[in-house]
Amino acid sequence: MPQTNMQTVEIFDIWGIDFMGPFPSSNGKERQWQLGELEEWRQQAYENSSIYKAKTKKWHDQRLKGPKEFQSGDRVLLYNSRLRLFPGKLMSRWSVSFVVKQVFSYGIVELHHPEKADFKVNGHRLKVYHGNSLETEQQVNMIMYLQ
Repeated sequence: MPQTNMQTVEIFDIWGIDFMGPFPSSNGKERQWQLGELEEWRQQAYENSSIYKAKTKKWHDQRLKGPKEFQSGDRVLLYNSRLRLFPGKLMSRWSVSFVVKQVFSYGIVELHHPEKADFKVNGHRLKVYHGNSLETEQQVNMIMYLQ
């Protein structure tokens, strides 16, 4: 019975791998070239990731805010971090403005409110209140507009 082309190819592949190696014509030089190319790609990917990491760090560092340093007499807003099951959608979590009475070490700040008693909070829960600066700017714009 005559052999088909399919059987011949299968036999050749088995014999070719067993006796001639994976690259019979180049004696392994092509494989070494491929490994060299792979190493270059790996090195290039490493350099690109380092560049990306440096750019990302620079972008992030530009947007970091400096440490919060409060002085006595500053007006600040207090963040309300209580867990609520059904908070109002448009309700702000920043409470009314307080006045800094005293600043202690390790970021503790004592706040004063005319209607409430003085109390101490962590400085991370505070941000500076710029309420009057906007009103002043609007007044300046109005004066410039009237002239």
